[in-house]
Amino acid sequence: MIIRALIAVFLFIVIDFYLFDGVRTLTKGLTATQERNTHIVYWVFSVCTVLLLIALFSSDINNWPKWLRVYSISFLVILVISKLIVLLFLFIDDAGRLVRYVSQTYFSKPSPDAAETAKETVSISRSEFLIKIGLLIASIPFLSLIYGMVHGASNLSLKRKKVHLSHLPDVFEGLKIVQISDLHTGSFVNDKILRNAVELINEQKADLILFTGDLVNSKADEVEPYIPILKQLSSTHGVFSITGNHDYGDYVRWPSKQHKQDNFDRLVNAHKLMGWDLLLDEHRNIEKDGERITVIGVQNWSANLRFPKYGNLTRASENVDQSAVNILLSHDPSHWRGEILERFKHIDITFSGHTHGAQFGVEIPGIKWSPVKYFYKEWAGLYEHAEQYLYVNRGLGFLGYPGRVGMLPEITLLELHKKQA
Repeated sequence: MIIRALIAVFLFIVIDFYLFDGVRTLTKGLTATQERNTHIVYWVFSVCTVLLLIALFSSDINNWPKWLRVYSISFLVILVISKLIVLLFLFIDDAGRLVRYVSQTYFSKPSPDAAETAKETVSISRSEFLIKIGLLIASIPFLSLIYGMVHGASNLSLKRKKVHLSHLPDVFEGLKIVQISDLHTGSFVNDKILRNAVELINEQKADLILFTGDLVNSKADEVEPYIPILKQLSSTHGVFSITGNHDYGDYVRWPSKQHKQDNFDRLVNAHKLMGWDLLLDEHRNIEKDGERITVIGVQNWSANLRFPKYGNLTRASENVDQSAVNILLSHDPSHWRGEILERFKHIDITFSGHTHGAQFGVEIPGIKWSPVKYFYKEWAGLYEHAEQYLYVNRGLGFLGYPGRVGMLPEITLLELHKKQA
């Protein structure tokens, strides 16, 4: 950890000095006072960034006041992304300068008497144009990320989908399922978003409400202030929930294994206090007029080695073959291809979350893109393979960066219908 911290701080300092050369180029035309003040502002931001980075590495961020934790991380995210864009243009500029320098110094054909003098006097200045273009392009994500904090994180999106199943019993025709995922309650600084979300969900008058994991960032006490709000969720057949990778406390340095277990037990109790039926490798049957649908909940299971395999789907789905329809809650969508499609043909539709749609992307007619697509084949929306379906919710909360750009917080309303022959 110490070595990684030192490397990160060193890289930040090197990048800041490198970028400062571009700042000096842009301030050459200013008065001495303007130039000095611009340089001071630049280095104040740089020093604050380095000090914040040191603080993050040298302390347990989970013990920071919530508002400080959330906005400190967002400050770093926005600043780093903006600097990297400008850095790219400085690299391009320097690559061009190097090519011109080598060309003029070693490959040009000056007169013999001027050859030595030319080698000594060749000077390739920076391109103000490229630096300004870099700053202009960097301002786009900079302003977008700020807008995403102010407006995007609270702009709830209700996604409506229909899934047609050939063996859906008539008594369950039009079954309305609301899915929410990835609340990350430790990231909220007030309860406004959750209150609005609960109101919108209850307006749908759902038959089932499904929560697909990551109730907290790391600690169970993060959700406790919001229990009175979340317990207001209601549907005909109740609220079913599972755990996500963040719910096990794996990202906290606990004093002992017992402290970690106590935290998980406290999280389980929070589900009970909210009236949510937490499925830890278990299933529940929903019966109506002699027909049955089964809701299966598995603990976190990921095909990505970075995330744990706590879940046991074999145990969770034991003796469910007689159900007309089997619905699975599994937090990580990589589980679908990693195990479900090959080994569990009785699973009709899987509900997942986890990806957040990277909290950043573009979704317009004809274009659906997010950087998370390079890590997850199925990362947002509805997917189908051989009459097995997967829906990946984009998440309701946020983690790290306290905002959303182009990937709005999602509430899913999915209806089941009988597929016509």
